[in-house]
Amino acid sequence: MRIIFSRKGFDSAAGGGPSPIVDERPLSLPIPAGAASRTTYGALGLGEHAARASRGRLGPDDLCHHDPMFTGAGECLFGQCGAAQTHLERQGVGRGDVFLFFGLFQDFAGGGEPHHRIFGYLEVEEIIPLAGGAPQELLEIAHPHALAMHHGNDVIWRGPGRVAARASDALRLTVPGGPVTLWQRPEWLKRGGLSYHDVPTRWLRGGRLRSVARGQEFVADIGRRQAPREWLARILDEITAS
Repeated sequence: MRIIFSRKGFDSAAGGGPSPIVDERPLSLPIPAGAASRTTYGALGLGEHAARASRGRLGPDDLCHHDPMFTGAGECLFGQCGAAQTHLERQGVGRGDVFLFFGLFQDFAGGGEPHHRIFGYLEVEEIIPLAGGAPQELLEIAHPHALAMHHGNDVIWRGPGRVAARASDALRLTVPGGPVTLWQRPEWLKRGGLSYHDVPTRWLRGGRLRSVARGQEFVADIGRRQAPREWLARILDEITAS
């Protein structure tokens, strides 16, 4: 089994700033649309938040890359392609593995600091290649990877998934006081156990990890180990808690 820490949403490079925490709930802002899209920030109820986070560069009428897409039926549809998709394939990611989506967040009203936190998950049940065309149902919901090919290896990862209803401390990755990329890693995650993090100096004392500033998909192959499975179960419980 594999756990994938998957970076998504606004940050200083994509969008211009952190996604907001509003009334103790993390609201991940999709990045601006770089290709086909039919979804505006306003349609998602995120227009004002996008304007604030982007310092006015984006607003309700701007198109966004609505991905990952969480449905009201408790399902997640996540598109990936290019080098990031190739990395997932080479790492052996497949059915039964779990994506933990994280991003940059800040509680503006509460005076909180920018930090990385987990905001949602996807448990992979199906992988849909798009090279031969997108299924009609994905076109009907206007998933951006279905509307237009981004790369030749475009796929949709599909399965049960939800977004977090509250910004609990258990879902925070960044250590108190930061910097943003300095994480308090779970005890089971050891040096050499996370893709793109092979440099020994990233693994610090006190259970800390200096995470890479760029990249999307960081894969941990946990095999059949019990400790990471128990940790994952607790994380999913936190996400699904109402």
